[in-house]
Amino acid sequence: MKIKLLFYNLVFILAIAFLVSQSNSQNENFWVKLNPAFSGATFVMDKETCVTCHDGDSESYSHTIHSRVFEKNPGNTLEASNCESCHGPRSYHIEDPDNKFSFTEEQYSLICQQCHQGGDMMSWKGSLHNNSEVGCISCHSVMEKKSDKALLSKESELDLCATCHSDVKAKAMRMSSHPIMEGKVNCSSCHNVHGSSAPGMLVKATTNETCYSCHQEKRGPFIWEHSPVREDCLTCHDPHGSNNKAMLVTQNASLCISCHQYGGHINEYRYNRVSTPYGDGCVNCHTTIHGSNHPSGVKFTR
Repeated sequence: MKIKLLFYNLVFILAIAFLVSQSNSQNENFWVKLNPAFSGATFVMDKETCVTCHDGDSESYSHTIHSRVFEKNPGNTLEASNCESCHGPRSYHIEDPDNKFSFTEEQYSLICQQCHQGGDMMSWKGSLHNNSEVGCISCHSVMEKKSDKALLSKESELDLCATCHSDVKAKAMRMSSHPIMEGKVNCSSCHNVHGSSAPGMLVKATTNETCYSCHQEKRGPFIWEHSPVREDCLTCHDPHGSNNKAMLVTQNASLCISCHQYGGHINEYRYNRVSTPYGDGCVNCHTTIHGSNHPSGVKFTR
């Protein structure tokens, strides 16, 4: 019985050793393909060797989520290699510290994709950011914790996105906007920054579906539907912010008149003082402008 148990243990140990060797071989092939200079290099598998020279980097890195996972609870051989998970096999670098193997922005992204491929990142290849030469390290700080969320290189999502999209941040500071500045809504609430098949990298297939994530009461179905509402919320609203009420793209009555221009009705400014830029105008009477379920709500008045 004891001999059989020892035999099984030996088989198990050999199987683990084989899998580790196969994993190392696959990892080495990845690095050689990434940069031919890695050909023949081997994994040192000893973080302390790296710390001998890079103690400052190691200190800042120790506060990141990668450090906590790789050092305390590595889930596979790649994570167990710690520093070399992201920097590749460094035997040549140990022998010659000047041999640093620098990477391009695109190569850094491929390194990250060793682990980060599924979920929200499935559409990264060919995405707007990817095609605009925005890489992982453009937005994430791997070696130093600068944010409590997702290793962002800025403290908040808005600050990070505003690095490129300063016009959007300016809109978020207007009179009427989503509570972005208050931190209750983030850019990622509506956009999948890692790629999406939807326009504008939205988290849902369409603009309306994205808006309905929070504004379910506007979804309907309604007995009386307002066709612009059904077609696209952006027809009337600017989701990033506006100086008009309810994030409207223009002043209340002006917006309605852009479609409803028939004469003699009180929607003309000269007939109705409350249709001025400072009043609610048309929606004083047409109160259910997104749609109505009232039998007499054909004009969205109830």
